[in-house]
Amino acid sequence: MNILISGGTGFIGSRLALRCVHDGHCVRILGQENTSAEAENRKLIEREGVEVRLASVTDREPLALAMQGIDIIYHLAAAQHEMNVPDQRFWDVNVEGTRNMVEASIQAGVKRFVHGSTIGVYGALEGQICEDSPCNPDNIYGITKLEGEQVVLSYRNRLPVVVLRISETYGPGDRRLLKLFRAIDRGAFFMIGKGNNLHHPIYIDDLVEALLLAATCPQAVGEVFVLSGREAVTTREMVATISEHFGRHGPRLTIPLYPMLLIATVAEALLRPVGIQPPVHRRRMDFFRKGFTFEQGKLSSVLGFAAKVSFKEGALKTAHWYKAKGYLN
Repeated sequence: MNILISGGTGFIGSRLALRCVHDGHCVRILGQENTSAEAENRKLIEREGVEVRLASVTDREPLALAMQGIDIIYHLAAAQHEMNVPDQRFWDVNVEGTRNMVEASIQAGVKRFVHGSTIGVYGALEGQICEDSPCNPDNIYGITKLEGEQVVLSYRNRLPVVVLRISETYGPGDRRLLKLFRAIDRGAFFMIGKGNNLHHPIYIDDLVEALLLAATCPQAVGEVFVLSGREAVTTREMVATISEHFGRHGPRLTIPLYPMLLIATVAEALLRPVGIQPPVHRRRMDFFRKGFTFEQGKLSSVLGFAAKVSFKEGALKTAHWYKAKGYLN
């Protein structure tokens, strides 16, 4: 198969690319190199024979050229963590960029379009969540990702599409949780809030397996799936598991959530308009504030997928990777 991965210089896209090459597929990447992590990922996948084209999904001409001869597209490119850009940037990438990808895919005769969305479309919804739970995104990222989903699904009569709402993803290659691991390793981590909110993270190898199934399962076409890991864990359980790997005690200091949320709100209001990334912002506080548990019946019955890696096992593998890269003491 000839495969194109947008956002392929990112964490998920680069690991998916490596797996696809390992499975014997021809892989082309559409990505960017705006960070040191993206530059490192590019070198990693190019060493394995992956073709990398540096371009944005907002530019139509490079998309049309990149899709020539492609069978399967994984659309993972997104504006996500940037908190020093105007809202329009999210609309341009997550909505119009997605529209560009879909329309170019139709013109190129692509056989399957797998769209990577996010659990952020649910906002702060509590309780056990499934694909049919109401969406109520509460930040610009979630709002535009939901709009992007709707764009993709509006073309499902012209293109075989699958939408995947991806939960928190971690594992070797991830830098998002590095700050958490590093703070715990140094004994500098402090809890914000009670730490009882639930996470349902998915280990990168499990996620890649689900992505591959979404591209090949006939019953997946036109459907929406939530991808989550083997079990839900609280913030305190996550921290305790990581602390155990480092031989550390749990956090001795706990700071109330709401004062930190106020500080984050003020920092965002003052710094974002002048193009400065706030050191703390409301979406960062979501780690300590929001709680999610996902039903996995549809994953099992339609995709035949079940996550295999527990958080304890995945956290250990992630810590080993961080140490090998020299990110930890």
